[in-house]
Amino acid sequence: MALQGTRIAILVEDLYQDQEVWYPYYRLKEAGAEIAVVGTGKPEYKSKFGYPITPTLSAEQASAKDFDAVLVPGGYAPDLLRRFPAVLRLVREAFEQGKVIGAICHAGWVLCSAGILRGRTVTCFSAIKDDVVNAGATYVDREVVRDHNLITSRTPDDLPAFVRTIIGALEERRPAAPFAFGERRPAPVPSRVEGRRAAAGGLQPRPPQQPQPAEAGAAVASGAAPSWPDDAGRPRHRRRRRGGRGRNRNAAKPATESPASP
Repeated sequence: MALQGTRIAILVEDLYQDQEVWYPYYRLKEAGAEIAVVGTGKPEYKSKFGYPITPTLSAEQASAKDFDAVLVPGGYAPDLLRRFPAVLRLVREAFEQGKVIGAICHAGWVLCSAGILRGRTVTCFSAIKDDVVNAGATYVDREVVRDHNLITSRTPDDLPAFVRTIIGALEERRPAAPFAFGERRPAPVPSRVEGRRAAAGGLQPRPPQQPQPAEAGAAVASGAAPSWPDDAGRPRHRRRRRGGRGRNRNAAKPATESPASP
Protein backbone atom coordinates (compact mmCIF):
# COMPACT_ATOMS: atom_id res chain seq x y z
CA MET A 1 0.00 0.00 0.00
CA ALA A 2 1.20 3.49 -0.89
CA LEU A 3 0.88 4.95 2.63
CA GLN A 4 1.71 1.91 4.75
CA GLY A 5 3.17 3.11 8.05
CA THR A 6 1.95 6.71 7.62
CA ARG A 7 0.04 8.33 10.52
CA ILE A 8 -2.52 11.07 9.81
CA ALA A 9 -4.51 13.20 12.27
CA ILE A 10 -7.99 14.44 11.29
CA LEU A 11 -9.31 17.24 13.51
CA VAL A 12 -13.01 17.19 14.44
CA GLU A 13 -15.51 19.24 16.40
CA ASP A 14 -19.29 19.50 16.38
CA LEU A 15 -20.96 20.49 13.11
CA TYR A 16 -18.13 19.15 10.96
CA GLN A 17 -18.87 18.71 7.26
CA ASP A 18 -19.69 15.02 6.76
CA GLN A 19 -18.01 14.42 3.40
CA GLU A 20 -14.89 16.40 4.30
CA VAL A 21 -14.23 14.05 7.23
CA TRP A 22 -15.36 10.66 5.96
CA TYR A 23 -14.11 10.86 2.37
CA PRO A 24 -10.45 11.48 3.42
CA TYR A 25 -10.85 9.09 6.35
CA TYR A 26 -11.67 6.05 4.22
CA ARG A 27 -9.62 7.04 1.15
CA LEU A 28 -6.42 7.46 3.17
CA LYS A 29 -7.16 4.34 5.20
CA GLU A 30 -7.59 2.43 1.94
CA ALA A 31 -4.13 3.63 0.89
CA GLY A 32 -2.65 2.07 4.04
CA ALA A 33 -2.45 5.08 6.39
CA GLU A 34 -3.26 4.91 10.09
CA ILE A 35 -5.91 7.51 10.93
CA ALA A 36 -6.26 9.21 14.33
CA VAL A 37 -9.39 11.32 14.92
CA VAL A 38 -8.30 14.22 17.13
CA GLY A 39 -10.93 16.13 19.11
CA THR A 40 -10.99 18.78 21.81
CA GLY A 41 -11.91 16.61 24.79
CA LYS A 42 -15.49 15.43 24.20
CA PRO A 43 -16.33 11.72 23.93
CA GLU A 44 -18.28 12.19 20.69
CA TYR A 45 -18.96 14.75 17.98
CA LYS A 46 -21.85 15.08 15.54
CA SER A 47 -21.74 16.40 12.00
CA LYS A 48 -23.96 19.00 10.34
CA PHE A 49 -26.33 16.16 9.48
CA GLY A 50 -26.10 14.44 12.87
CA TYR A 51 -23.60 11.68 11.98
CA PRO A 52 -21.50 10.80 15.07
CA ILE A 53 -17.75 10.25 15.27
CA THR A 54 -15.69 9.06 18.23
CA PRO A 55 -12.24 10.66 18.68
CA THR A 56 -9.08 8.58 19.07
CA LEU A 57 -7.45 11.17 21.34
CA SER A 58 -7.64 14.84 22.22
CA ALA A 59 -5.49 17.67 20.92
CA GLU A 60 -3.97 17.95 24.41
CA GLN A 61 -2.72 14.37 24.10
CA ALA A 62 -1.54 14.67 20.48
CA SER A 63 2.01 15.55 19.45
CA ALA A 64 3.02 16.78 16.01
CA LYS A 65 6.07 14.50 15.94
CA ASP A 66 3.78 11.45 16.00
CA PHE A 67 2.06 12.32 12.71
CA ASP A 68 3.02 12.68 9.05
CA ALA A 69 0.03 14.90 8.23
CA VAL A 70 -2.73 16.91 9.92
CA LEU A 71 -6.03 17.43 8.09
CA VAL A 72 -8.61 20.08 9.00
CA PRO A 73 -12.10 19.50 7.53
CA GLY A 74 -14.67 22.23 7.01
CA GLY A 75 -18.23 22.86 8.05
CA TYR A 76 -18.80 24.97 11.17
CA ALA A 77 -16.27 22.89 13.14
CA PRO A 78 -13.26 25.12 12.29
CA ASP A 79 -14.90 28.06 14.09
CA LEU A 80 -14.91 25.88 17.23
CA LEU A 81 -11.50 24.28 16.70
CA ARG A 82 -9.72 27.63 16.42
CA ARG A 83 -10.74 28.44 20.02
CA PHE A 84 -8.54 25.70 21.53
CA PRO A 85 -4.84 26.52 22.02
CA ALA A 86 -3.92 22.82 21.88
CA VAL A 87 -5.40 22.54 18.38
CA LEU A 88 -3.49 25.60 17.15
CA ARG A 89 -0.29 24.29 18.74
CA LEU A 90 -0.67 20.93 16.98
CA VAL A 91 -1.27 22.55 13.58
CA ARG A 92 1.54 25.09 14.01
CA GLU A 93 4.15 22.58 15.18
CA ALA A 94 3.26 20.10 12.43
CA PHE A 95 3.60 22.89 9.87
CA GLU A 96 6.97 24.01 11.25
CA GLN A 97 8.23 20.40 11.20
CA GLY A 98 7.41 20.15 7.49
CA LYS A 99 4.49 17.76 7.96
CA VAL A 100 1.70 17.84 5.38
CA ILE A 101 -1.13 20.20 6.38
CA GLY A 102 -4.45 19.80 4.56
CA ALA A 103 -7.34 22.26 4.93
CA ILE A 104 -10.59 22.38 2.98
CA CYS A 105 -13.51 24.79 2.88
CA HIS A 106 -13.82 26.81 6.15
CA ALA A 107 -10.72 25.08 7.61
CA GLY A 108 -8.77 28.16 6.54
CA TRP A 109 -9.99 29.75 9.77
CA VAL A 110 -7.81 27.36 11.76
CA LEU A 111 -4.79 28.17 9.58
CA CYS A 112 -5.38 31.89 10.14
CA SER A 113 -5.48 31.48 13.92
CA ALA A 114 -2.42 29.21 13.88
CA GLY A 115 -0.46 31.97 12.11
CA ILE A 116 0.94 29.84 9.27
CA LEU A 117 -0.48 31.61 6.20
CA ARG A 118 1.83 34.60 5.75
CA GLY A 119 3.56 34.44 2.36
CA ARG A 120 1.65 31.32 1.27
CA THR A 121 -0.64 30.77 -1.71
CA VAL A 122 -3.90 29.05 -0.77
CA THR A 123 -7.54 28.56 -1.65
CA CYS A 124 -10.63 28.21 0.56
CA PHE A 125 -14.39 28.64 0.58
CA SER A 126 -15.07 31.99 -1.05
CA ALA A 127 -16.84 33.40 2.03
CA ILE A 128 -13.59 33.42 4.07
CA LYS A 129 -11.35 34.70 1.26
CA ASP A 130 -10.85 38.05 3.03
CA ASP A 131 -9.83 36.26 6.23
CA VAL A 132 -6.96 34.36 4.59
CA VAL A 133 -5.82 37.44 2.67
CA ASN A 134 -5.77 39.48 5.90
CA ALA A 135 -3.69 36.67 7.45
CA GLY A 136 -1.01 37.31 4.83
CA ALA A 137 -1.82 34.67 2.18
CA THR A 138 -2.38 34.99 -1.55
CA TYR A 139 -5.82 33.66 -2.49
CA VAL A 140 -6.47 31.81 -5.77
CA ASP A 141 -9.68 30.20 -6.95
CA ARG A 142 -8.67 26.61 -7.83
CA GLU A 143 -9.89 23.16 -6.80
CA VAL A 144 -6.62 22.42 -5.03
CA VAL A 145 -3.54 24.49 -4.29
CA ARG A 146 -0.28 23.06 -2.99
CA ASP A 147 2.32 25.41 -1.56
CA HIS A 148 5.14 23.14 -0.33
CA ASN A 149 3.65 21.19 2.60
CA LEU A 150 0.40 23.20 2.70
CA ILE A 151 -2.54 21.81 0.65
CA THR A 152 -5.89 23.61 0.46
CA SER A 153 -9.21 23.18 -1.36
CA ARG A 154 -12.56 24.99 -1.59
CA THR A 155 -15.62 22.70 -1.28
CA PRO A 156 -16.65 19.01 -1.07
CA ASP A 157 -16.66 18.89 -4.89
CA ASP A 158 -12.87 19.31 -4.75
CA LEU A 159 -12.32 16.29 -2.48
CA PRO A 160 -10.95 13.92 -5.18
CA ALA A 161 -8.21 16.39 -6.18
CA PHE A 162 -7.64 17.38 -2.54
CA VAL A 163 -7.04 13.84 -1.28
CA ARG A 164 -5.08 12.83 -4.39
CA THR A 165 -2.68 15.73 -3.80
CA ILE A 166 -2.30 14.80 -0.12
CA ILE A 167 -1.44 11.20 -1.04
CA GLY A 168 1.11 12.44 -3.58
CA ALA A 169 2.76 14.72 -1.01
CA LEU A 170 2.95 11.91 1.54
CA GLU A 171 4.47 9.52 -1.01
CA GLU A 172 7.22 12.05 -1.71
CA ARG A 173 8.15 12.01 1.98
CA ARG A 174 8.55 8.24 2.11
CA PRO A 175 12.13 6.95 1.55
CA ALA A 176 12.60 4.41 -1.23
CA ALA A 177 12.59 0.89 0.17
CA PRO A 178 15.90 -0.99 -0.38
CA PHE A 179 15.90 -4.27 -2.28
CA ALA A 180 15.91 -7.33 -0.05
CA PHE A 181 18.54 -10.02 -0.60
CA GLY A 182 17.45 -12.28 -3.43
CA GLU A 183 14.66 -9.95 -4.59
CA ARG A 184 14.35 -9.62 -8.35
CA ARG A 185 15.06 -6.13 -9.58
CA PRO A 186 12.96 -4.66 -12.38
CA ALA A 187 14.29 -5.22 -15.89
CA PRO A 188 16.08 -2.19 -17.40
CA VAL A 189 13.97 -0.15 -19.76
CA PRO A 190 15.53 0.10 -23.27
CA SER A 191 16.26 3.53 -24.64
CA ARG A 192 14.08 5.07 -27.32
CA VAL A 193 16.68 4.35 -30.01
CA GLU A 194 17.05 0.73 -28.95
CA GLY A 195 13.27 0.37 -28.89
CA ARG A 196 12.97 1.60 -32.49
CA ARG A 197 15.78 -0.67 -33.66
CA ALA A 198 14.25 -3.66 -31.94
CA ALA A 199 10.85 -2.92 -33.48
CA ALA A 200 12.47 -2.74 -36.92
CA GLY A 201 14.23 -6.06 -36.40
CA GLY A 202 17.67 -4.50 -36.39
CA LEU A 203 18.56 -5.18 -32.80
CA GLN A 204 19.32 -8.88 -32.51
CA PRO A 205 20.88 -10.42 -29.41
CA ARG A 206 24.34 -11.88 -29.78
CA PRO A 207 24.54 -15.65 -29.54
CA PRO A 208 26.21 -16.80 -26.33
CA GLN A 209 29.87 -17.66 -26.74
CA GLN A 210 30.88 -21.22 -25.91
CA PRO A 211 33.71 -21.30 -23.37
CA GLN A 212 36.90 -23.00 -24.49
CA PRO A 213 38.18 -25.85 -22.35
CA ALA A 214 41.42 -25.16 -20.56
CA GLU A 215 43.10 -28.03 -22.45
CA ALA A 216 42.30 -26.40 -25.76
CA GLY A 217 43.82 -23.09 -24.71
CA ALA A 218 46.98 -24.84 -23.50
CA ALA A 219 47.22 -26.79 -26.74
CA VAL A 220 46.97 -23.64 -28.86
CA ALA A 221 49.66 -21.95 -26.77
CA SER A 222 52.01 -24.91 -27.26
CA GLY A 223 51.39 -25.14 -31.01
CA ALA A 224 49.59 -28.49 -30.87
CA ALA A 225 46.30 -29.09 -32.60
CA PRO A 226 43.50 -27.97 -30.28
CA SER A 227 40.63 -30.30 -29.50
CA TRP A 228 37.07 -29.77 -28.25
CA PRO A 229 34.72 -32.44 -26.93
CA ASP A 230 32.01 -33.58 -29.31
CA ASP A 231 28.38 -34.21 -28.33
CA ALA A 232 29.32 -37.56 -26.78
CA GLY A 233 32.15 -36.05 -24.72
CA ARG A 234 34.95 -37.55 -26.87
CA PRO A 235 37.84 -35.31 -27.93
CA ARG A 236 37.47 -33.97 -31.42
CA HIS A 237 40.68 -32.83 -33.16
CA ARG A 238 40.94 -30.13 -35.75
CA ARG A 239 43.28 -30.85 -38.61
CA ARG A 240 45.79 -28.21 -39.46
CA ARG A 241 46.01 -27.19 -43.08
CA ARG A 242 49.41 -27.78 -44.54
CA GLY A 243 51.01 -26.11 -47.45
CA GLY A 244 50.62 -22.64 -48.84
CA ARG A 245 47.45 -20.66 -48.88
CA GLY A 246 45.19 -21.40 -51.82
CA ARG A 247 46.73 -24.80 -52.58
CA ASN A 248 44.28 -27.34 -54.00
CA ARG A 249 44.80 -30.46 -51.95
CA ASN A 250 42.60 -32.51 -54.23
CA ALA A 251 44.54 -31.68 -57.44
CA ALA A 252 45.94 -34.68 -59.30
CA LYS A 253 49.63 -35.28 -58.83
CA PRO A 254 51.80 -35.27 -62.06
CA ALA A 255 52.39 -38.74 -63.40
CA THR A 256 55.96 -40.09 -63.29
CA GLU A 257 57.49 -41.96 -66.25
CA SER A 258 57.97 -45.62 -65.65
CA PRO A 259 61.40 -47.08 -66.57
CA ALA A 260 61.60 -48.72 -69.95
CA SER A 261 61.16 -52.40 -69.96
CA PRO A 262 64.28 -54.33 -70.91
